[in-house]
Amino acid sequence: MQLRMKTNNCGELNLSNLDQEVTLSGWVDCVRDLGGMIFIELRDRTGFFQLVSDPQKNPEVHKIFEKIRSEYVITIKGKVTRRPEETYNEKLPTGQVEVYPESVEILSEAKPVPFVLDDESVSEDVRLKYRYLDIRRPAMYSKLKLRHDVVQAVRNYMNGNDFLEVETPILIKTTPEGARDYLVPSRVQPGKWYALPQSPQIFKQLLMVGGVERYYQIAKCFRDEDLRADRQPEFTQIDIEMSFVEQQNIIELVEGLIVEGFKAAGVEVKPPFIQMPWQEAMDRFGSDKPDTRFGLELFDIGDIILQSNFDIVKKTLENGGIVRGIRIPGGAKYSRKEIDDITKLAVSFGAKALANIIYNEDGTAKSPVLKFVTEEQAQQIKDRAQAQDGDIIFFVADRPKTVYDIMGRLRLHFGKSLNLIDESKHALLWIVDFPMFEWSDEEQRFMAMHHPFTSPCLDDLDKLDSGDLGNVKSVAYDIVYNGTELGGGSVRIHSPEVQKKIFKALGLTEEEAQEKFGFMVNALQYGTPPHAGLAIGLDRMIALLARTDSIRDVIAFPKNSAAKDLMSDAPAEADYKQVRELYLKSTYNPAQHK
Repeated sequence: MQLRMKTNNCGELNLSNLDQEVTLSGWVDCVRDLGGMIFIELRDRTGFFQLVSDPQKNPEVHKIFEKIRSEYVITIKGKVTRRPEETYNEKLPTGQVEVYPESVEILSEAKPVPFVLDDESVSEDVRLKYRYLDIRRPAMYSKLKLRHDVVQAVRNYMNGNDFLEVETPILIKTTPEGARDYLVPSRVQPGKWYALPQSPQIFKQLLMVGGVERYYQIAKCFRDEDLRADRQPEFTQIDIEMSFVEQQNIIELVEGLIVEGFKAAGVEVKPPFIQMPWQEAMDRFGSDKPDTRFGLELFDIGDIILQSNFDIVKKTLENGGIVRGIRIPGGAKYSRKEIDDITKLAVSFGAKALANIIYNEDGTAKSPVLKFVTEEQAQQIKDRAQAQDGDIIFFVADRPKTVYDIMGRLRLHFGKSLNLIDESKHALLWIVDFPMFEWSDEEQRFMAMHHPFTSPCLDDLDKLDSGDLGNVKSVAYDIVYNGTELGGGSVRIHSPEVQKKIFKALGLTEEEAQEKFGFMVNALQYGTPPHAGLAIGLDRMIALLARTDSIRDVIAFPKNSAAKDLMSDAPAEADYKQVRELYLKSTYNPAQHK
């Protein structure tokens, strides 16, 4: 469809359009007055196009050109002509053509902008405050366009696989399990509250009970949590649920989805992706979202240490701890200060200490650790680490969760600092066989590692009854891309009896389970099909495909790191009348927040 003010887009004109009469509209990117002739770079969402005014050819147009400034919105009419060959701009697709406008109209004037749009050094806070200007930048617009293209590819793929897109509620009942909810007070039912959904989890399962069988949604979700570069209080996920399937069916479906979504971003990947058990990922990489684009895998020397005189580490191992090490090629050349800095880094990650053994180029070894191990045991450690002369190994002993976290983060530190990561790779893999529960020191109880509707491995049901919760595995799976979790899901519980066992294992009484999840438990009693699903973080996936560090760069109007919208100044105080209608009284005490 052609618009009255636009017959063509700025970035799409070339030599094939010579002598065509065109109408162009857009923003003035820059004005160059070369002592008579005035050149304007006109910009729209597709790119740039050069306009030229010669006072001898069209004095009326030239007078208007003299008034125009950057970011004015204008429309012009004229014939496409070839630029003089010596003025070709090979950097632009439109760089061989230009227009001498026959008429020009200023549609909207613009104040001087608060920052130069093509200045990449502008602070993020300034960009967020003037987001409507930031979006004018081609780099920002291209990310939104990428997001659109990927979402359309996802929708086409899901529709082609006979899925039904269904919207689920935004105002729901609060469920205190998991992250903090955003609460919304009810005006018509004083004292009652809605919550904004952290995910459509319960409702998509109810759609399976309802016989939809294949559901998807580009779903908006909300979590009141501390923010990082990859976190927002409101975010979007690709939400999927299927009936009459097992884990492998979901994996194969999602691999096809990833292929199509990545293809829309110009990235080719080939399934099937590797499937790695959770325990293997932790043992090899110290992470359940391992970056497999580089090596530096962890190794276990616990059995060797147990035969040594290294009593402090032996005691840790005898109390259920583990010891894991990492080999750094060429690390023997590290100075004492460099080793101290690495040790401080490990301590900042939670390590009580970081042991090391240096293997010198002359074949000798150096370390305080060598006081506690025999020469034979030292050689065994070297062999286990696959260390060479000139290497250094670091290792930590502590509780498994602590060791994995420290060593996984150290591994990533060395991968980046030693430039070992191949940025051209697209490493996708599945992590499977997750533990069903994880112990919470804060709550002093077992918590669901994923969510309480995840199905335990059927072979482990007896462990639920015996209380051996730490060894119950779940039928859960995460998809990982270049060391970042793209999304995760599970086979769901479709048996009311099994669901009750899980609630009991989580320390919920029947009354509490009924109060929090009663409608879900009740629904399971009316013929629930086996079902499974997954959710992919759309913002995170687009950020990775766009090769940007922050999901804020791929969201049109994001919040900053303090969960504040700098442009609209949200959150803000509400009018007293609004608050009174909601029967609310603030408990905020300014004296306590000085």
